[in-house]
Amino acid sequence: MNLVKKRVELKTVIKSSIERHPVPVLGIDYKVKIEYKNIKIAELDVEQKTIKISLPNKYKKTSNTQILDLAIEKMYEQIAKVEVERAMEKARILLGFAPEDYTIQKMSKKLGKCEENKIIIHPEIVKYHRDLIDYVVLHQYCHLKYKTHAKSFYQLLEKVEPNYKQYEEMMKQLEK
Repeated sequence: MNLVKKRVELKTVIKSSIERHPVPVLGIDYKVKIEYKNIKIAELDVEQKTIKISLPNKYKKTSNTQILDLAIEKMYEQIAKVEVERAMEKARILLGFAPEDYTIQKMSKKLGKCEENKIIIHPEIVKYHRDLIDYVVLHQYCHLKYKTHAKSFYQLLEKVEPNYKQYEEMMKQLEK
């Protein structure tokens, strides 16, 4: 009778957590594990190369893939706020000017763009290494001064990032 009880408990544990692999963050692949607990607000914890997301039990009825996608999306948005702000400050110091405004929002096939003196960065930029985040922000900063990819645009870019061609090639591959 004890054996039957243990099997039932094991089934419950398996159903109360889901995993997805890999989830890239700042160029490092992480495992993501979602657990449902008797809590009121979601919690996120990183242990070694595992991101553990604890959700209130009330979300158990929702599709696991929907919950996981939403949790990862929200995580990317929160990390992007910190990382893009860091990259913005770095670019401001390098170039000596700043945008009137910037925002973090989803876009199709682009990680960043500059429109009407406003820089827009895709939250999923945080999938990639910080160097690439810095480059995308720097590239958009240069568009504040030069709207097109004219010679003067690339001269400014090369002045502050001599390896810009390497990053341009990476961007072409990512934005396909």
